[in-house]
This record gives sequence, structure tokens and C-alpha cells, in this order.
Amino acid sequence: MTQKILRGTAKAALSPQALAGRILVIRGQRVMLDADLAELYEVETKRLNEQVKRNSGRFPADFMFQLSTEEFANLKSQFATSSWGGRRTSPYVFTEHGAIMAASVLNSDRAVEMSVYVVRAFVQLRELMGNHKALAQKLAELERRVGDHDHSLAEVIDALRALMATPKTRSRPIGFTVDVIEKDDA
Repeated sequence: MTQKILRGTAKAALSPQALAGRILVIRGQRVMLDADLAELYEVETKRLNEQVKRNSGRFPADFMFQLSTEEFANLKSQFATSSWGGRRTSPYVFTEHGAIMAASVLNSDRAVEMSVYVVRAFVQLRELMGNHKALAQKLAELERRVGDHDHSLAEVIDALRALMATPKTRSRPIGFTVDVIEKDDA
């Protein structure tokens, strides 16, 4: 019965976009949980971890690591669950290279097939992060350029307002008069 549930879930999650949602950033690395990989590869998490332990030489620290108790507690709190499948130990997480290596040690057609989707999801996430970084840099550059022009633009606007303002006219008495003000100024 679990195999049917796993197959239905894995087939629904074939797109790299759906898999990208399962990629987490832990210790500064993009990783996938052992349970998520096992689900995609259509094996039990226990079986995946057994194969990893049997082939421990293929999984250096930059391919896979086990979460600390604090990291696991933090992860559970982010998903707002009271229990997480009855796990007794902290889960393992796999980097992009570790996920590919896990597919090779499982040696099943499904694992090989799904590893392609896993790699595409990691690549797509990497490109997305790069696009956000490039966009942030362009925005900062635009702010710098506009920031320098703010003072100049304010001066131009003030000059235009001064030109548009109507000059004050003095009211003069009717008839022929001598400018008393001009004589006083002289």
C-alpha cells in the first residue's frame, strides 16, 4: 500500500519546479531530505539510508550529512508538525551530488530516472538564485545613479518654478506722477 502512495506522489512531483520546493538551504548548502529522496526514488527511507551506510565511502561530507538535533528541531518547527513520521534519529540530507550518488547505490531504474529530475531542480534553483542576485545588483546601481541626480533635478525644478512665477508689480497712482521711490533711492 505504501508503494502505491509513493508512486502517486512521486509522479505528481516530476517537474523540476515541484522538486525545487523540496530543496532546503542548511549550513549554507542546498540539500534534500533523505525521506524526500526515498519518496522520489520509490524506496523506503530506511532502505535508502541502509544503502548509503553500506557505501559510506561514496558519500563524503560535501555529498551528505546528518542534521544536528537543533537543526532537526528547527526544521520540524518550520513545517509546524507535532511529530515527523516517528523518526528516532535526525534525518540525513543530500546535496546535488549526494542525490545522484544515492541513485547510483540504489541501482534501480526509477532512481536513475528520477535523478535527472533532481539535478534539473537543483540547476533551476541555482539559476533562480543567480537571477535574484543580478536583479539586486542592477537595482543598487540604479539607486546610485538616481541618487546622484536628485540634487540636480531639484535645482532644475526650482529654476523652472522661478521662471513660471509671475513677478510682483507695483501699483502706481493714476496720472502723471514723479516716482518718489526712485528719487529717495538716488
